[in-house]
Formats: sequence, C-alpha cells, structure tokens
Amino acid sequence: MNPAYHYDVHLPAHAEAGQTFPVIFTLHGKGSNEANMHGLVAPLEDKFIIINIRGDLRLGAGYQYYELKSLGNPIRDIFDRAVQQLEGFIAYATEKYPIDASQRYLLGFSQGAILSMTLALKMGEQLKGIVALNGYVPEFVKHEYVLQSLENVSMFVSHGEFDSVFPIRIGHETADYFQALTPQLTFKTYPTDHGVSLENQRDFLAWLLENKGEQAQ
Repeated sequence: MNPAYHYDVHLPAHAEAGQTFPVIFTLHGKGSNEANMHGLVAPLEDKFIIINIRGDLRLGAGYQYYELKSLGNPIRDIFDRAVQQLEGFIAYATEKYPIDASQRYLLGFSQGAILSMTLALKMGEQLKGIVALNGYVPEFVKHEYVLQSLENVSMFVSHGEFDSVFPIRIGHETADYFQALTPQLTFKTYPTDHGVSLENQRDFLAWLLENKGEQAQ
C-alpha cells in the first residue's frame, strides 16, 4: 500500500526488536508543512514514535489538506476525502511501524486541529487522545457524520485569547461541545494570536506524558 501523504517518521533511539511505542501523528496548519510541526513534539522523541504528515495539496510555498470556500467553510468533498485518507494513513502507519494501536494520538494546529477533532469524532476509541490547537469542528461534521463515542478519548483543546483567525469565542464553543461528549477534556486559553506559545507547548507536552500513563513502554 502506498500512503496518501508524504511524511517523516521519528522512532525512539532506544527502540528494540518487538517493542512497541505510543505514537503522535501531527497535522499542520494551512500553508505550512510537516517540518514546522515537528519542533512542537521533538522533546518527546524518546518516548513516542512521531509521524509528521504533510498535506497533499500545494498552497504557495506550503501545503494544505483541503481547500476552503471561505474562512471556516471547507469545500465538503475535499474535506471528506482528507478525513478518509488520513484515517487510512493512520491504519497504514500502524501496520508499518512498531506502534501500540491502543496509544495513538493526533496533534494538530489550525486546519490540522480541525481534522484532528473530526477524526476523533469519526474514529472514537480507536484513538487514545488528541491535542487540538486553535481549531473548531465544522457544523456538517457535527450533524452529518456518523459520530463515535468519545467517552474514553482524552482531549487537550487550546485557543489563543487574541486569535485573529478563529476568535476566542470559537474556542469556548468548541470546548462546550466536547465537554458534553467526554469527561476527559482539558481546555486552556493563552494570551496569544493564532499560534502556539511556549507555555501552550509545555502544557500539552506534560499532558501527553501524563496521559500515556503506565501502558506506554
């Protein structure tokens, strides 16, 4: 099987034959690339397999996973294709690398956060948890997708208080939506624009380490 996306993979340096690890799949924002995401999770390279996925659609000097009709309004068929392809990619990578399938995490920023939350709703407990940075859930996902239970899925959702792309009210609406779906929700805001502060990074790295718990090797 050929994967739908270009990606880079980082295995823990101490990996031994037969050993499996939790995995973090990263999804970048619109116009960015997989390399820009790796720095956010690089401190966890010795404890997780890290797979950074590049969007398959060019956008200027960068990439995207889907196109928009307007801000906050994905083109539905391209969005649906991205969700399907990403779900397939997760299955592909789980077979190819020494991944503990019970410890799969998604970490996304902006467009990547939107897809991470959508995949959580679609895949449910096939994922252990997600980190969603400055995103939202499209209304058609909430009302037209077949949604799985998130009761045992952990979520770290954060948003910039001065986000000029997705206003802070969207962050609060997103948190309210997931609060009703999972008891394992952490929601934090930071005094930033549409970006990830060092405090934000420190918090989600600590959350990932805590969340993987004793099951990880």
